[in-house]
Amino acid sequence: MNKFKIFSLALVASATVAKAQDIKEAKKAVDAEQFQKAKSLLKAIIKAKPSDGEAHFVLGNVYLNQSIVDSAKIYYASGLQASDKKNLNYIGLGQIDLDDKNAAAAQANFGLATKDMKRKDVEEFIYIGRAYINSNNPDYPAAIAVLKRALLIEPQNANALLTIGDAYYGSNNQNDAYKAYRDAFTADPTLLRAKMQLGVLLKGAKSYEEAIKSFNEVIAINPNYGPVYRELAETYYKWGRNKTSTAKVNMQNAITNYEKYLSLTDYSLDSKMRHADFLILVKDYKTLETVANKMIAEDKVNPRIYRYLGYAAYENGNVDVAIKSIEDFMKVPSNKVIGRDYLYLGLSKIKKGTNAEGVVDQAAFDSGVADIKKAIELEPLVVEELADLGKALFGKKQFAQAATVFELAVNNKESKNYLDDNVYYGISLYYANANKKDGAPDAAALAKAEGAFDRVLEASPSYDEAYLYKGRINNLLEKDDLIIKNYEEYVTKTTAKGPEELAKPATVKKVIEAYNSIGASYANTDKAKAIEYFNKTLVLDPANAYAAQSVKALK
Repeated sequence: MNKFKIFSLALVASATVAKAQDIKEAKKAVDAEQFQKAKSLLKAIIKAKPSDGEAHFVLGNVYLNQSIVDSAKIYYASGLQASDKKNLNYIGLGQIDLDDKNAAAAQANFGLATKDMKRKDVEEFIYIGRAYINSNNPDYPAAIAVLKRALLIEPQNANALLTIGDAYYGSNNQNDAYKAYRDAFTADPTLLRAKMQLGVLLKGAKSYEEAIKSFNEVIAINPNYGPVYRELAETYYKWGRNKTSTAKVNMQNAITNYEKYLSLTDYSLDSKMRHADFLILVKDYKTLETVANKMIAEDKVNPRIYRYLGYAAYENGNVDVAIKSIEDFMKVPSNKVIGRDYLYLGLSKIKKGTNAEGVVDQAAFDSGVADIKKAIELEPLVVEELADLGKALFGKKQFAQAATVFELAVNNKESKNYLDDNVYYGISLYYANANKKDGAPDAAALAKAEGAFDRVLEASPSYDEAYLYKGRINNLLEKDDLIIKNYEEYVTKTTAKGPEELAKPATVKKVIEAYNSIGASYANTDKAKAIEYFNKTLVLDPANAYAAQSVKALK
């Protein structure tokens, strides 16, 4: 700011040139995602020259990009009072109309923006195209149409080519996007975003190594271009997610590059929020908890910070902090609560309500389940996040609680864990009843367990153990016909796999269980059949006391 004042006094005769350079610097800062710097530059321009409509417009765009709509509207409105390029501000208002799904109002504002254009003007068309792309409700065909008008006038306009490239990319037209980005960079080799977008296309096609090579070419031109490090971070993250053997190294590369990106942008609260979002993606919860606590110390009034602290605290085992932080976030009426907020709140309460010794605080557990149900209503696929909790409860032999958690997920066929969740759900219900110390088995719960294994067999007919568990379930219910049916099916399926499978000790043990269970089921109705199956056991295990005693008793 001081430097600006000194030069503005020394170069009064060049005020127009200085202004142009300043707006150019501000736009460069926006492109570099240095939004605080851009805002400072633009506010200084507006203060020095309130009649500069373009500065108002670009500043409004920065606020709109950050979802601070009220501030964006203020600058667009004041820009309409300017004498220089005031028409651009109608474009900003038009984008807000698009965000509000009011296409007619947007068209009216775009019409006002272009009403007095000269024959060779293209800037308005480019900004309108960008508005269609950047809207919360993007309209890529409309963007392409208006940008083609700009390119008819200036075929080599680099910004028009870059913007139409983004429109093609948004509409999944990779070939035309590639050509547009390539042509944009050819037209203006200083337009690094165009070259960077060539790497973005490769990232989208899962050509991660080629994308990284492309991003490194940008760094070779300008190692201080911040956005390319964000793209590198996201590429390493996606590579790690898609190829688990590279996950550890690539997740660390993702974090390192994101930190580099932050160092080259501005350490504003907004950029720290983006950093927090990324730390959640790469599951670096220790760093996230540290970052969240620092943000709270700097800005106690921004409630979104409590969301981050809540997530991190849960993952780091601090469930009381997690519950309080997420509840503090939810208390603020203006905060938009998402499914993941309810998920973490529910997980925290369940973790608090179940301990390693098997003691269950049922009220805390039930409250947690209620929160997770709210999460599922908002985001059905959060059920994919429940498997680890369910398996942890299963491992602690808290089978009833494990079944309750898995039950939340078993009917969602879109879940990547659909098969696994149904298996665990059925087994959990079985053991919850098999381990009962008193009282009859819960027939309704066991019917649900059998239903789970039916879903498993529908999704994966080769999962033979489903028949084994269905046999066990009906053993608890003392339904002889279904015991025989399911255990026989298990033996038939297993035998069909050949002698190698039948030679395995674990398989032999299960086949013996099947023979003994079938024998016991026949004992009261068909003694000959019962003896036949017990003798099959004795062929596999001559020392099997239960089979030997049963044969003796039946004779």
